[in-house]
Amino acid sequence: MQKINTEKLLERGVTIEEIAKIAYQQQYRYNKEIKMEDCIESVEKILSLRDIFHLLQLGAEIDRLTEEKAFKGPIQAIMEYDLGVFGVDEIFGLDIARLYGAIGQTNFGDIDVNKPGVVAKLNEEGKMGSKHCHTFLDDIVGAIAAAASTRVAQIWSEDEAIRNK
Repeated sequence: MQKINTEKLLERGVTIEEIAKIAYQQQYRYNKEIKMEDCIESVEKILSLRDIFHLLQLGAEIDRLTEEKAFKGPIQAIMEYDLGVFGVDEIFGLDIARLYGAIGQTNFGDIDVNKPGVVAKLNEEGKMGSKHCHTFLDDIVGAIAAAASTRVAQIWSEDEAIRNK
């Protein structure tokens, strides 16, 4: 699943390293000892999960079909414009972040609002008038970064607790 997810991300213009960079930046604020390798490993782990596979593959396919104007009626325009009142894409993101509890969801909210790195790139590329649609992918990528950030924090906290025992 990780291999297929990684290939889909690359096909849509996103690398594991770009996602890991967001996770790194989010955690570095709290832990200056964090390593980029920890974030890459966490992104890879999250991409190997079945639920992430389903959400990423479905979301990317919905975006692709939107690019091809395959939907009928107002839903086509809603997804092309990535209207703020269309919350289904955020539900995908929240479901991914939920794997890491309230902190995962809070981290996703931070990324969704501030749009760092590749999330900003996807968001801007996906605006109306572009040939690209990233209505779902920007939220999915942000949520994967949030989950990876939270996973790294949990691992570091557990390691610290063991050292201080």
